[in-house]
Amino acid sequence: MMEYRVHARRIDAHGSLAVAKEAEVTLDTDLAGRRDAMNPVELLLSALAACMLKGIERVTPMLHFQIDGAEVALEAIRQDAPPKLTLIRYEIVVDSAETDQRLDLLHRNILKYGTISNTLSGAVPLEGSLRRASSGN
Repeated sequence: MMEYRVHARRIDAHGSLAVAKEAEVTLDTDLAGRRDAMNPVELLLSALAACMLKGIERVTPMLHFQIDGAEVALEAIRQDAPPKLTLIRYEIVVDSAETDQRLDLLHRNILKYGTISNTLSGAVPLEGSLRRASSGN
């Protein structure tokens, strides 16, 4: 069993700071919002993106999968009352010459073994796809 720890503290009415290990992240906790920090939903989406990208790093050596790059784009739909996310959409784009069947296998493995994706999918629908990067990317 693994355990994770983050400590966050209020700096002032405009922001807060989260610390884990030797990393720090400025948090947008200003009611008016901040352009230079992520708000809680953006942080959640970033955690999901990091989970998916880490999943790629985890499964590509096991599958002997060759990639030259990967990107994840996400968006969340939020309802107001009560405030909650009702849908998270994602698109994973990989730069790879692997077959479509192997891309599908990669996608399934990213979702199957992702701590954040498995946790979130129990609370909010995750809809998305994995596609090959176009030759212009």
